[in-house]
Amino acid sequence: MIYKGSCLCGCVQYEFEGEFEDFYLCHCNYCRKDTGSAHAANLFSKEGRLKWLQGREQVTDYNHHGQGHIKSFCSICGSAVPNIQMSGKLIVVPAGSLETDLNIKPQAHLFYSHRANWDEKLEDLKHFDELPNK
Repeated sequence: MIYKGSCLCGCVQYEFEGEFEDFYLCHCNYCRKDTGSAHAANLFSKEGRLKWLQGREQVTDYNHHGQGHIKSFCSICGSAVPNIQMSGKLIVVPAGSLETDLNIKPQAHLFYSHRANWDEKLEDLKHFDELPNK
C-alpha cells in the first residue's frame, strides 16, 4: 500500500510505502504538549519505506532533552510530519498528516492514566459537520 501525506501548508510532502503494524493514541504529557490536544495519534512501521517528495529541507527534528521523545515538523507551518527513529528501524507517521485513507484503526490508548482531566466521554458531545452557527 502507498500512503501520501503532507504538512498543512503543503511545503513538505511524503509517501509511505508498506503497512503499519501499530496505531496508538498516546496521552503522555509530552504528546499532549507537542500536539496541543488530548493525545497524539501515531502509526508505526518497522518494514515500510518513507520517501520525501518535497520539502525535506523544511523538516525540523526535535528530540526532547535527548530522551527519545522525537517530533518532526514543518519549519514553516509547524505541522507534525513523519520521522525515523531507533537508528532507522522504526518509522513514525502522525495519522493526521496522511491524505490517504487508512486501513487500520487505533489499537490502544497509551499512558491513559496521564490523560487530561477534560478528556472523558468526548463521544457524548454534540456533533457538527462544520462550524456551528452562533
